[in-house]
Amino acid sequence: MIALVLLAFCSASSLAAADDAEPLSIGLAVVDVTPPIGHRMSGYFYERLSTGTANPLQARAIVFKQGSEQFAWVFCDLVGVPASLTSQVREAAEAATGIPVEKIVIAATHSHTGPLYFGALRDYFHEQAIAKTGVDEHEAIDYSAELEKKLVEAIAAASQSMQPAEVAASFATQRDLAFNRRYFMKNGSVITNPGKLNPDIDRPAGPTDVELGLLQFRRDGKPFAGLTVFGLHLDTTDGTEYAADFPFYLERDLRRTFGSQYISIFGIGPCGDVNHFDVSHDRPQKSHEEAERIGATIAATALKSLETAVPLGKPELNSSYQRIEVPFQQFTAAEIAAAKENLSKVGTRELPIMEQVAAVKIVGVNDYGVRSLPVDVQAFCLSDSLAVVALPGELFTELGLAIKQRSPFAKTLVLELCNDYPGYIPTRRGYIEGGYEPTYSKLEPGGGEQMVDAAVALLRELKGTEK
Repeated sequence: MIALVLLAFCSASSLAAADDAEPLSIGLAVVDVTPPIGHRMSGYFYERLSTGTANPLQARAIVFKQGSEQFAWVFCDLVGVPASLTSQVREAAEAATGIPVEKIVIAATHSHTGPLYFGALRDYFHEQAIAKTGVDEHEAIDYSAELEKKLVEAIAAASQSMQPAEVAASFATQRDLAFNRRYFMKNGSVITNPGKLNPDIDRPAGPTDVELGLLQFRRDGKPFAGLTVFGLHLDTTDGTEYAADFPFYLERDLRRTFGSQYISIFGIGPCGDVNHFDVSHDRPQKSHEEAERIGATIAATALKSLETAVPLGKPELNSSYQRIEVPFQQFTAAEIAAAKENLSKVGTRELPIMEQVAAVKIVGVNDYGVRSLPVDVQAFCLSDSLAVVALPGELFTELGLAIKQRSPFAKTLVLELCNDYPGYIPTRRGYIEGGYEPTYSKLEPGGGEQMVDAAVALLRELKGTEK
């Protein structure tokens, strides 16, 4: 039986609608998606088996409705969500709720302490286990199938718990947590994570986005849930215990103020080239204590900002959608065969790390079986001043900033890792500079800028400024 935590509102009174607008309703549901102990874990280039649970992995579904317009967002404590999963979830959720596929977002938070359940490495490990013993003891359940059922049920449950609500928004500056992890070195090269206090570091190779976006959902003026959006990699806890990383501590601290039933939803902003490592000191930054520090810091900033959060005026739910095709990199049959052969060396000292990265990338591209990536670009507006964009993959921060700068809305939140996990999406300049992320990227240069252009076009369509 799937355990769901529902937010049920007792009040029968409707919130007053500004300017005769139809009232806004919101529904929420939370489901546990923690796999069995012993399942492989995601995040790194070697086989890592789970040994316990530090804190549960969850998926949080939120459904918005105003008149005939409704859309659903789901945020999962997972490293990513592949299209093979999300396409099934979105279609089943549409059948269950009537919410169109193009108005449903399935997003990941990018926790590196969740399950490895898709991708080239998972398939390799799984096939090797089957070949050896006829059974994969590290996949006690069909996790993808179970996850699909749970996400559909969460969306349906959220849709069934709709009650009148209002949205308040605030935006704060959060410094000293996120750092661009790509650095120009003194010799002109670009290196990802060059090491703390490295004397050869010249300067960061890109920006960070210091804006902390906050949406709080209220009933009769009382907060019951909130969405926090910030661009920072979730890779702080390490270890072999399942954990939601710093969003777990963010929710813990917000609940101390808003009550134990408050639901904190975390959405990750574009941060494919950003993490929490501060190279200016040599203090360790890989532990649950570090995740707690980051979560508590974000919570403190959020609480201060929410003191002056302004309820959105006239709610204006609307959405726009476009599917575009972004070219994959192409590889010869010989390159693909060599990459498959090299998978056996991933996680060992037999192959240089960048060659391991390239092997996993090439096999991953081949597994898609097509020459281009279908990309769902989604844009939503909650009012005439606030919009949200949803895109797949790990976008470089500069791409997210470009969407915000070009958006016709006063404020725009950008979410990455939505509906698919094609890997890193660098800027054109990033490919020229080279390094880990471009080497691991499956797309041709320019794919990220193509997504930006499509997102901006949808935002202008929503705003009525297409021309």
